[in-house]
Amino acid sequence: MRRREFIALMGGAAAAWPLAARAQQRQTPVIGFLNPASPQGYLRPVAAFLKGLAEAGYTDGQNVTIQYRWAEGHNDRLPAMAADLVRGNVSVIAATSTPAVLAAQAATSAIPVVFEMGGDPIKLGLVTSLNRPGGNITGAATLSGELTAAKGLELLHELIPSARVIGLLVNPTVASLAESQEKQVLSNAHDLGLEIHVLKASSDDDIDEAFNRLIEMGATGLVIGPDVFFGSHSQRLAALTARYAIPAVYSRREFSEAGGLASYGAEITESYHIAGIYTGRILNGEKPAELPVQQATKVELVINLKAAKALGISVSLSIIGRADEVIE
Repeated sequence: MRRREFIALMGGAAAAWPLAARAQQRQTPVIGFLNPASPQGYLRPVAAFLKGLAEAGYTDGQNVTIQYRWAEGHNDRLPAMAADLVRGNVSVIAATSTPAVLAAQAATSAIPVVFEMGGDPIKLGLVTSLNRPGGNITGAATLSGELTAAKGLELLHELIPSARVIGLLVNPTVASLAESQEKQVLSNAHDLGLEIHVLKASSDDDIDEAFNRLIEMGATGLVIGPDVFFGSHSQRLAALTARYAIPAVYSRREFSEAGGLASYGAEITESYHIAGIYTGRILNGEKPAELPVQQATKVELVINLKAAKALGISVSLSIIGRADEVIE
């Protein structure tokens, strides 16, 4: 080989190397993580998601990049956030919660979407069947929100049999979810002979107003409907129930840990863990249309005896015996 040709060849190779390196960097998959709440209330669920992702062979910052999008309690921001992830050509969207997956569904029919949500994905039009989702969406579903709220009412009635006027707090942002919770709780309340007042909140001011109305109506208990907005405000809600001496039940254990009376609902770390595994499996080449929707079935009951004592409530041994955790 002539010297001039050799130099030209090496020069071409040298020029091509940065391009090849950049191409290899671009091949690192990117996950778009979409959630309507704030990260502070989701440390355990996100850790469970990352654990599932690692079990499928992926670690954030090593062989995959996660772009987090938190709506901070503003569901109206989700469509723009989902569209931004689509424009960024992410490899998979992990849509955690019903509002998030509905926004992702509206934004793309091509990019795979893995959901974590409470409710019926068939009824919401996300999949054609649980065994064969059939499109670009699959994931993990937990105990439905309406059932959780209804069970919360039953638990509250068991804790305080004398309570007759009960408030139900729902988030009206996703009307179909709020309406289904109202319908089931009102049905159960009728059977139990209870009077239910439905209160709606989707902002901090709304929450304050809801508690003012509870006091005005003489409510002796509160059921907080399952919702990611309320989930990110668990500490605030627990503090308000303590301040106004309102016995309350919510679906997230963080509520009881923060001083709320009781929590009963799906253990969402299980569904987040499944969502992480599914996200990794899709990155490995599997198709969402062929990954059956997984139904997380684990539920947990947490009782805060310190809160009960402050409220003058004597918790029966049968409830304590059923509890997954008792905070003293």
